[in-house]
Amino acid sequence: MRPIISLALVTVLLAGCATVPPDQDPVQIRLNNLDARVSRVERIMSNQSLVQMAQQVDTLQAEVRDLRGRIDDLQNANRQLRQQQQDFYTDLNKRVAALEHGSSAGTAGAGGSGSGAEPGVTSTQETVYGQAFNALKAGSYSVAISGFQGFLKQYPSSPLAPNAQYWLGQAHYVNQDFAAAESDFQTVLDKWPNSSKAPAAMLDLGNTQLAQGKKAEGRATLRQVLSQFPGTDAATRAQALLKQHSPQ
Repeated sequence: MRPIISLALVTVLLAGCATVPPDQDPVQIRLNNLDARVSRVERIMSNQSLVQMAQQVDTLQAEVRDLRGRIDDLQNANRQLRQQQQDFYTDLNKRVAALEHGSSAGTAGAGGSGSGAEPGVTSTQETVYGQAFNALKAGSYSVAISGFQGFLKQYPSSPLAPNAQYWLGQAHYVNQDFAAAESDFQTVLDKWPNSSKAPAAMLDLGNTQLAQGKKAEGRATLRQVLSQFPGTDAATRAQALLKQHSPQ
């Protein structure tokens, strides 16, 4: 009888387990809870990834805007520099053309009256200076630079030396060697402050400083032209440059 009773009990128990609904099965419930937790974690991770991607996009967009702003600034600066360069070429050609009315290249380059060579200027000095000046007129700026440098080295005390130094600065400027041009114009003012080229040298010094982005220095130099050489052509041009480069 005992085996029969045991078998009957097992049968009843199995039948009871088989009739438990899945939503009440403890194991199934735990599995469902685990699935739900995994799903929540996946959603959170997905949302965090989207947030990170959005932040990266915002950062990239900000960098693009910044780069575009810098490009615009560079393009504006480049346009201003090209305009300054064109103005300087035009002005140089006008000045050279006016000086060609002198009786010789040496006299013209010196800014003389056209009646002959300056006192103390030898024919050899005139020839060497004239060759460099002719190269400048022809637009051979590298040749002019070498010529004026050679003249200054050979004849540092010549009456034509301040003019050679000044035109050397002009040649360096149109060659876009602004640092050398600035040094040349400053040398004219330091060594020959009372020469006929001093007003123009100071004006072009200020213009060269502006070309290098030294706005404050350039404006200060141009104001010095107005105070030191009032009523001159250099002062008139300095006033125009100050108006053009006034702080916004």
